[in-house]
Amino acid sequence: MPGTPFYAVLHYDGGGFSGWQRQASDRTVQGELEQALERLAGRRVVAHAAGRTDAGVHALGQLVSFHLPREWEPCELLRALRALTPDDVWVARVGLAPPGFHARKHALTRRYRYAVGCDAAARSPFRRPYEWALGVPLDGGKLAAAAALYLGEHDFRAYSAVGQTKPHYRCRVTVSQWDTRPNDEGFIFTIEADRFLHRMVRFLVGTMVDVARDRRPLATAAQLLQSTSNEEASPPAPPQGLYLVGVRYPQLGEGCI
Repeated sequence: MPGTPFYAVLHYDGGGFSGWQRQASDRTVQGELEQALERLAGRRVVAHAAGRTDAGVHALGQLVSFHLPREWEPCELLRALRALTPDDVWVARVGLAPPGFHARKHALTRRYRYAVGCDAAARSPFRRPYEWALGVPLDGGKLAAAAALYLGEHDFRAYSAVGQTKPHYRCRVTVSQWDTRPNDEGFIFTIEADRFLHRMVRFLVGTMVDVARDRRPLATAAQLLQSTSNEEASPPAPPQGLYLVGVRYPQLGEGCI
């Protein structure tokens, strides 16, 4: 029997992990969470995430689903998981999930943000692990113009990692915008879509930053949406600036915080 369905919202510092997905030898977020769940369940428990973040990528709103073999009160389970997970993972919320709920399959949209540091202080050891410490100015108008190109439904094959076979590469983007950070620190990119391809956000940011640095014309950002290869895309932005900040579902209880 699968047991009682639950969901949990996780925050984690991705710097100490080889991504979300469980691996045989490397430390992963899924591995740490499932180890904690196994201690509570007395058997193996599989946790499904809304998005499989890469090595070095952070989360402020990763939602996961799992089943436990007995009834738990959400607040009781929240306290137990907080006691068993490591310091670089924080369980922000736990709630009962509807029957058959799956964190990835039932997500309507996911939202990511990417932080770019344009000032010299971006290279501080207190900022560098959590943003792209670019350290050079960017043209905010060109960033905004490039981001606007991605709104709507497009084929993002040229903005994704090679080697993934998908039924299609179309994603519907509902939010794509850059905002300035306080004290001239740089910019924050926010994007929300119904689905994302592997490394898609990092490829988008890498290309937009090149446009904003006059390393390539704005037109190439649009042309890549018509391409079937990522050979012309800019290198992907580094992982430490990327955060999964939230996932939207049709109906999910508030849970315990």
